[in-house]
Amino acid sequence: MFTGIIETIATVKKIVRSGTNIDFWIESNITTQLKIDQSVAHNGVCLTVVEIAGNEYRVTAVDETLQKTNLAGWTKDSLVNIERSLKVGDRLDGHFVQGHVDTTATCIEKKTLEGSWLFTFRFPAHFAALVIEKGSICVNGVSLTVFNITKDTFTVTIIPYTYTHTNFQSIDKDTEVNIEFDVFGKYMLRQNEISTD
Repeated sequence: MFTGIIETIATVKKIVRSGTNIDFWIESNITTQLKIDQSVAHNGVCLTVVEIAGNEYRVTAVDETLQKTNLAGWTKDSLVNIERSLKVGDRLDGHFVQGHVDTTATCIEKKTLEGSWLFTFRFPAHFAALVIEKGSICVNGVSLTVFNITKDTFTVTIIPYTYTHTNFQSIDKDTEVNIEFDVFGKYMLRQNEISTD
């Protein structure tokens, strides 16, 4: 379980394909604090640390993950948002994030304001019921509040601190991002579906 509050930005250093899997070697300033078998969110995707070497560590993405996220598009030197899992008793500054990405979305507009940035994303319309005005959403692992919702778009505001300390700085028009919808909304929607069957 995560909170959507990014700890640091890491860098993809090496990409190795093995059958339908991809191994990513990641360089991070928190590598020395990680342990083998630890769960870490990468752009909102929960991946397991399987090897550590110096200031780099290795994670493996399986085909299912590659199909539903933007990881297959990572290249050497891609910037990645990193968050370690929530400790019981910690303050919850974002919202509950599982690290299970639902889909990807595409940036269709990036607008620079005086002191903030507006990003508008297009997502698959069949997820529309999971996006509510002023509700929570996780974009590349970042907990954000959505507004200006349509059936297949939403907008978020990014403050300077978030822009500087996450990979939102590298998101431009046509960039693909990972989306995880609010888990409570997913449970409610599922319950309504069962109730109407």
